[in-house]
Amino acid sequence: MDGIIFQKLRASDFEHFRLIALWYHMEWGIPVSTTMARLEDIVNDSEQVQFVMICDGVPVATAGIYNHVGLLDRVPQYRSYKNWLALVYTRWDRRGKGYGSALCEHALAYSKEMCIDKLYLFTDTAADFYGKLGWQEMEHLHLDERNIIVMRKHGN
Repeated sequence: MDGIIFQKLRASDFEHFRLIALWYHMEWGIPVSTTMARLEDIVNDSEQVQFVMICDGVPVATAGIYNHVGLLDRVPQYRSYKNWLALVYTRWDRRGKGYGSALCEHALAYSKEMCIDKLYLFTDTAADFYGKLGWQEMEHLHLDERNIIVMRKHGN
């Protein structure tokens, strides 16, 4: 994958904030204002990060490593887990080409640099995708008509 840059989102990356917020709104219905506020918090927190994957100058994917995800509000037993790979998104016209896998591997490498020994995630649509990347299923949950799979991956 030539021409790929993984950029850690900074406070000055307002154009990327807006683009990510639009992507998340289109994909999951998350209000743009919610994502914008969340990204502002993330870029000012040394324990969290948002990445933008840029291919030949064009943003194509994004993901974050967060200490808090929405699942924790609904299922308190997971509050003791931090470092969640979350909101992995690849543009529709770039899916199936390895960008999402590369982004997840970059996030895992970054987590190792930060001495994070385990990452967690939850999904209701992409368990097979994450399984191919070495993520292990921990638990299955049924929430709001969604079948959620909680997964983990050891960083070392």
